[in-house]
Formats: sequence, structure tokens, C-alpha cells
Amino acid sequence: MTILGSSALVAAGSLAAGFLGALTGLGGGVVIVPLLTLGLHVDIRYAIGASLVSVIATSSGAAAAYVREGYTNIRIGMFLELATTLGAIAGAVLAARLPAGAIAVVFGAALLLSAWMNLRPRPEHPAASGDPLARRLRLEGSCPGAGPGAPPRAYGARRVPLGFALMGLAGILSGLLGIGSGALKVLAMDQAMRLPFKVSTTTSNFMIGVTAAASAGIYLDRGYIDPGLTMPVMLGVLAGSLLGARALIAARVRVLRWVFSGVIAALAVEMILAGLRGGL
Repeated sequence: MTILGSSALVAAGSLAAGFLGALTGLGGGVVIVPLLTLGLHVDIRYAIGASLVSVIATSSGAAAAYVREGYTNIRIGMFLELATTLGAIAGAVLAARLPAGAIAVVFGAALLLSAWMNLRPRPEHPAASGDPLARRLRLEGSCPGAGPGAPPRAYGARRVPLGFALMGLAGILSGLLGIGSGALKVLAMDQAMRLPFKVSTTTSNFMIGVTAAASAGIYLDRGYIDPGLTMPVMLGVLAGSLLGARALIAARVRVLRWVFSGVIAALAVEMILAGLRGGL
């Protein structure tokens, strides 16, 4: 296959990944790495480097809109980025030392977690003030109400040390696997810190790009970011995420979540088997 043909194939697959990722909220990174490694036989470290750059691009585009709408809590996001950034750097350093098979097995386990998180019911937590540590750090805010004309809803973070620790783990997975680790970030803010779900998802999106940028520098320094591979991946995922955001309005999201989770689970099993067989 010619270079032009292979680039077009990568861009088309990345567009589909970005489209599905936007519809489900998991991002395109969870599909990009299996697509490149299993489908196109790209070395997993180069696939992770390309995925990290695409995560930065898509997060940057969506984050600005969420900040304007008043859902993203920048103070909470920047505080938790201390944990995710350190974790991302550690994960990127660890990726250079682990064999490809081990990375594939860990990636498959992370995909299974993402598929499970994608199907869980997401009830809203009742509004509550933060615990003493959160109040001292001013980890609180307000978000738009549930309906048109509804008053803003005040909230405060709880169990800050647990949320901070989970964010560090999310950063390690992001740097090691080239994914945004949005599922774990949302889990930390929604379940551990008891923030409103929309605040959790939008703040997670704001954080994902910063986390990916921290680990992408390590991959770039080690030569694992190939411009010829990264450019079509980034453009495809970015275009797909924009299309997915528009289609989300009319889509039957519950059905899409089941379909996407099924695909992710199948890719997870294939990644784990390939890692155990040493086929990467």
C-alpha cells in the first residue's frame, strides 16, 4: 500500500474512533491504539504517541465550550492536575521500560474498565457543601440548574485525598497507555468526590489534554511520535469528534453506549490475548 493510501486508511479509522468516542464520552483514544496495533500492526508505543496527540487536540476543542457554558470547574481541575500530571510522567517513563505485551495486557484491562463505566447508571448526587479540607482549598463552585430559568446549583468536593489518589492512578494509565483515562477521572470526581456528574465530565475533559501533554513530551523525547502517523490520526479523531458532538443531539445514546461497550470489550479481549501471546 502507498503512503497516501495508508494515511487515508488511518485517517478514516481515526474519524470513526473520534465519532464513537464523542457519542459515548470516552474519547477516541480507547479505539485508536487497538486499531493501529491490531489492525495496522503499528508498534504499540508509536500508536500510544499518536493517540496522545489526538487526545490533546480533541480535549482542547471541547474544553473551551464547556468552560463557556459554566460547567467546568477550573480550580478543581487545576488542583487535581497536580496528581494526573505527575502520574502521566511516571506512566510515560514506565512505558519505555515495560515490554509491549505487558502494556497490551494493561491496556486491555483499562478498556474493560471503560466499557463497564460506560454502561453504569449515573444518578445525580444531591447538592452538598464540601468537607473541611475542600473548603480550605476552596474546591467548590456552582453550575447551571437542571432546566431553563433554574437557579445555579452550588456544590463542594468531598473526600479530597481519595479523589487525588485516584487522579494519580488515572495519570499513570494515561501516560502508559495513551488514553485520556476519562472513565477513571469521572469515577474519581463523581463517585469519590461527589461532584455533580456534568461538572465531573466537563472538568475531566478539561484535564485530559493537560495530562496527555505531560506524557506526550516524554514520548516525543524518546522518538515515539511519528509525524507521518500522528497527523492523519489527529485530523481524523478531531473531525470525528466534531461530527459526533453534532450527532449526539439526535442519537439514541443508550443504544450507542451498549454497541460501543461491546466493541470496546471485544478489543480488550483481543489486546489481552495478543499481549499474552507476544503478538505485538
